Amino acid sequence: MAKRYELTNVQWARIAALLPGKAGDPGRTAADNRLFVNSVLWVLRSGAHWHDLPMRYGKWKSVHTRFSRWANKGVWERVFKALIDDPNNEYLMLDTTLVRAHQ
Repeated sequence: MAKRYELTNVQWARIAALLPGKAGDPGRTAADNRLFVNSVLWVLRSGAHWHDLPMRYGKWKSVHTRFSRWANKGVWERVFKALIDDPNNEYLMLDTTLVRAHQ
């Protein structure tokens, strides 16, 4: 069973092939993609700041940099499109009371 804020095995299977860093992809192989995705979900679902990320997920600055890089490449959009049909998609919900808005 997945821990709170983490992907289940079924969810992971649906997105693993969409993520960069697989063997055969250009650049470095990312053996920790699942841990990285779970770290992003922890930040987004908990509402905590990046610098409050638990050390089990790695250095917060490295996680944030990779998150931004994937956002710029459209990786997150592909992931959400793959998961949107999941009937138990509560992990896609964000509490927008913590999202800053420009005024």
